Amino acid sequence: MKMNNLVSSIQENASKNISLPYSIYSSVYEQKLLNVPIAKPLFVLVLSGRKELGNDREILCRTGQFVFLSDRPSIDMRNVPLDENYRALLIDFEYQDFADIPSNCASKADYFVGDSSSDFIECLNQFIRCSAWAPQEVISSRKKELLMMLYLQGFADVGNMIGKPKVSHALYDLYIDQSFNEITTASICSLLAMSESTLRRKLSSEGTSIQEVKDKAKLSTALSLLQTTDIPINQVAEKCGYQSQSRFTDRFKKHFNITPSELRKTQMKD
Repeated sequence: MKMNNLVSSIQENASKNISLPYSIYSSVYEQKLLNVPIAKPLFVLVLSGRKELGNDREILCRTGQFVFLSDRPSIDMRNVPLDENYRALLIDFEYQDFADIPSNCASKADYFVGDSSSDFIECLNQFIRCSAWAPQEVISSRKKELLMMLYLQGFADVGNMIGKPKVSHALYDLYIDQSFNEITTASICSLLAMSESTLRRKLSSEGTSIQEVKDKAKLSTALSLLQTTDIPINQVAEKCGYQSQSRFTDRFKKHFNITPSELRKTQMKD
């Protein structure tokens, strides 16, 4: 019953055409996506269907279960409709959301899977409902409440979803905030309050670069827009800073092993 109430709240918000602090991914046909970047700790609740993750599908998440993923360069995903469409609720978390959760940074967890209790579903429902009207400060408090609820229900690894803050995280957010408009390295350094040599050195120590972070932000945003909106593909390309749809399609296909139009087709009935 509480799961039905949660789905009803999600559907009610969907009809309001407002910006929301969560996403709903759905498909009619199976989706297989390679190299999906996880920029921030990500909670995924499978509302219907099945989700498989990893090269050998070692992570399995069935209807009513959730998976919590820590940030990582990439992971393979398979979204599988069963008796009905595949549908999942996604919430990403900021690093400050974990401030009150006991953690052990020395043993960062890659992921954990769990069954959703009725109390946690009710907590999620409250988050979904208030997200339609609440200011950002309340939304942030509700996110912290979700994390604390998971911790108190025995999922201690929720506190180990984060490590030390990285420069690449700040740079990723910067590109998103700037809507992928051209921004010089000098401007980036000014906004991040560090020299260019320090920026490049810290990114190198994190195993990445300015261009790699920018590409990751563009592709992640494109994937989200394709999954959650009906914006035409050429406009998705433009919003994500690509000069042409063909260039965007090539980069998307090379990274995810599926074209934007092929992905969109998984969401539509014949």
